[in-house]
Amino acid sequence: MDRGTEDVLDAVGPRLRALRRERGITLADLAAATGVSESTLSRLESGRRRATLELLLPLARTYDVPLDDLVGAPRTGDPRIHLKPIRRFGITFVPLSRRPGGVHAFKMIIPAQPEPLEPNPQTHEGFEWLYVLNGRLRLVLGERDLIVPPGEAAEFDTNLPHWLGSADGAVVELLILFGPHGMRAHVRADAGALPPVTGR
Repeated sequence: MDRGTEDVLDAVGPRLRALRRERGITLADLAAATGVSESTLSRLESGRRRATLELLLPLARTYDVPLDDLVGAPRTGDPRIHLKPIRRFGITFVPLSRRPGGVHAFKMIIPAQPEPLEPNPQTHEGFEWLYVLNGRLRLVLGERDLIVPPGEAAEFDTNLPHWLGSADGAVVELLILFGPHGMRAHVRADAGALPPVTGR
């Protein structure tokens, strides 16, 4: 096996682990969905088990991604980037970065809502930076209820209960950088300077 092929296969485990954590799926959940045992999935992610087609196919189906994306196979001859949107909680996420681990970039699209949604704050490991492209974002962060207009940015520890939604029911588009705990973007906005939600 040539060095290039070995490098691609060595990167499969970290890529699978990063994808599973990004989706918020446990090993137990993944084992139930794919029929592959937890121990095999754990060894695959840690690099102690070599990736095979038999293991990768059910993972690709479960994650709804092309097999090439799981193994990081280089695309040849076509310079275009093929982005595959992910829908979670009614929100569309478009991955803008492909490498496993580190900071991940997404475009996030919050659809228009005829009625305001009731915030349902969540927590998870990591750190998030966001920049609003269009629309007015409602950011519930701990005890704070903020409006982030277009051109404004915010960042926060995702261990703090947080929720993102539309401030006025219209579509909101934003860029998000998400990284493991302790990894921050270099651009910083003072959330204290953002105007609070009024009329609620």
